Order: sequence, then structure tokens, then C-alpha cells
Amino acid sequence: MSKILIKKISKSYISDFKREKKIAVDNISLNIDTTEVFGIIGRNGAGKSTIIKMIMGFIKPDKGDITIDGKIPSDPDSRLKVGYLPENPYFYDNLSAEELLKFSSTASGLDKEKARKRIDKILQQVDLYSVRKQRLRTYSKGMTQRAGICFALVHDPDIIILDEPMSGLDPFGRKMVIDLIKDLQKRGKTVLFCSHILNDVERICNRVAIMDSGILKGIFTKQEIFESNGMEELFLNVVRGK
Repeated sequence: MSKILIKKISKSYISDFKREKKIAVDNISLNIDTTEVFGIIGRNGAGKSTIIKMIMGFIKPDKGDITIDGKIPSDPDSRLKVGYLPENPYFYDNLSAEELLKFSSTASGLDKEKARKRIDKILQQVDLYSVRKQRLRTYSKGMTQRAGICFALVHDPDIIILDEPMSGLDPFGRKMVIDLIKDLQKRGKTVLFCSHILNDVERICNRVAIMDSGILKGIFTKQEIFESNGMEELFLNVVRGK
């Protein structure tokens, strides 16, 4: 059963400078199944973030349909069980990580005791528990990114959408996030994420969509990636049209 279903969506913009029409996403269809880890990769400007913004309901497609667990993005209920991390998260930096997550859990309707346990657990998973009371302004980019992942997950969503979750993370931080995503899948969660770190995508995804200039070039399974000598080789061949 598909948790996220995308049918023939397209989106275009008018450029600020030349006032020309630019196609960001061109007639794309995708389905992300229950308990699947699905990756979208592509060069800058490929349309990855545009797709995520349409799924989240921040922008509307010019045409086509999107459903999240059977609901359309404009329905607020579609986001009740969704956790989202934007590409460049911004938080009030006078808050501590603990305060940030208390706000998120309260907004999600968690009771105080359940929220406290969730906050402690997830901060430990990303190695931020010891600095949970420090202001976010004192955090490095990688630490802020990990706090953002906690923000997306604190209410224990069924569907997790992550836009460049490895951005700013060192190898240690990337491994923590990879282990976290694997744990989410074991617990029956569905994960959709964009990334430009091909090795990480290869390690954790069940399927990967390759995009270029707003066009879906193909969707590939783990076995197909392996048979193509790895994600990097496959990506380069697909983008070059080989």
C-alpha cells in the first residue's frame, strides 16, 4: 500500500531576472510504499525540493495529484502523522534543544510524560542529550541539523520526509542518522528523503529515483544499483543518458 502517491505532477516558475517560464518538475509519478525508505537524488535544480514542498502542501502543483496516506496535502489532517525536516532548518536560537522539542511535542498533542520520554530518547539517539539545555545559538551546523531531525521525529510520525538530512554532518553524525533511519524502518515507518550523498543513499534506500532538470530519469531497486556497480556509477550513466 502506498503511503505517498504522486500522479503526473508538474510545476513551473517565472524566473525573477528574465521573466521566463522555468519548468521545475515535469510530469512526474512516484509511489512510496509503507515501511519503505525511498530516496530522490539529482543535481542542484533537479526538482527534488520542489517535490517535497508539494507533498507538504507548501506549494501546489500546476497539474497532477498527490495523496499522503489517502489525504490531499491541503487537508491539515494529512500532516498529523508526518515528520518533516527542511533543507535549511531555522529555529529560534535562544531556545535550547530541550525547549524546542517540548514546543514541538506540545504542538503535536503529546501529553507531558510521554513527551518527556520521547525527548530524552531521541536526544540520546543523536548524541545531543548532554547538551540539551544549551542554546541553539551555541550549536554547530551539524548539531543544529541533528536537533532538526529530532524536531521532525519527536511526535513519532508514521511518515518521515527529510530534505538533505545529512547536510552539515561529519561521518559520525551521518552514521547516527543512517542508523536512525534504519531503526525507523524496522519500526514500520515510511521514509522519503532527498540527498546528494550517493553512498548514504545506496546504503539505506529500498528504491531510488534519479532526477535531472525536473525530469524523472528512472527508479531503481537495491539490486539494480548493485548490478550497476554502485550508486555513483548508476547516477552518472543515467544523467549522461548511457
